[in-house]
Amino acid sequence: MSDKLRILLSEDDNNLGMLLESYIKAKGYEVDLARDGKQALEKFNNGNYHFAILDVMMPEMDGFTVAKEIRLIDKKIPILFLTAKSMKEDKLEAFALGADDYLTKPFSMEELVARIEAILKRSTDADDVQDDTYTIGRFTFDPMKRVIDIDGEENKLTTKESQLLKLLAKNKNQVLDRQAALRAIWGDDNYFNGRSMDVYIAKLRKILKADEKIEIMNIHGKGFKLLDQ
Repeated sequence: MSDKLRILLSEDDNNLGMLLESYIKAKGYEVDLARDGKQALEKFNNGNYHFAILDVMMPEMDGFTVAKEIRLIDKKIPILFLTAKSMKEDKLEAFALGADDYLTKPFSMEELVARIEAILKRSTDADDVQDDTYTIGRFTFDPMKRVIDIDGEENKLTTKESQLLKLLAKNKNQVLDRQAALRAIWGDDNYFNGRSMDVYIAKLRKILKADEKIEIMNIHGKGFKLLDQ
């Protein structure tokens, strides 16, 4: 597995998207390019990213909507918006959604990379940037290998169990929105998928009970919270 930082880049202008992708890669980052908002969200839900660059004006789903979905399942990943707009209201909306920065077109590629690096430097969650494993009480969880370990005893997780535990771990001690988790993992937040997720939550609780300080709480009307005392 590469130790490079992975960046999700969404830009519907093909030429600009390819130029940005090449330039950012040349600076030592891994980059996945999405051509529209729907594709950006799909890539985010299926990948493991450390930074998101979202074009505001995109087909299928605009950058603000993508950011709202991302923030429901990952409250810490840095987000930088790219836009042709410079209206004060748009900037305020961007920051209200939890954006770390906002860059108005046209901009220089050097400035974009400088802003990425500045945001990463001041990021308070350096562990998530440097390490793709999670510590949950006495457990160590590796979502890439789909393995959770406690005191040398390993449990192999299914794909869905691993995806769900990863979302819970990313939002440890915070509420994970139920509908957002369903859309991220199952692609649809319908009733039947909801019942399926409840089964997986029960399986994860059974595994995690080996550490009595760990609990997955139901938050009525909202979702779940992984408590790590």
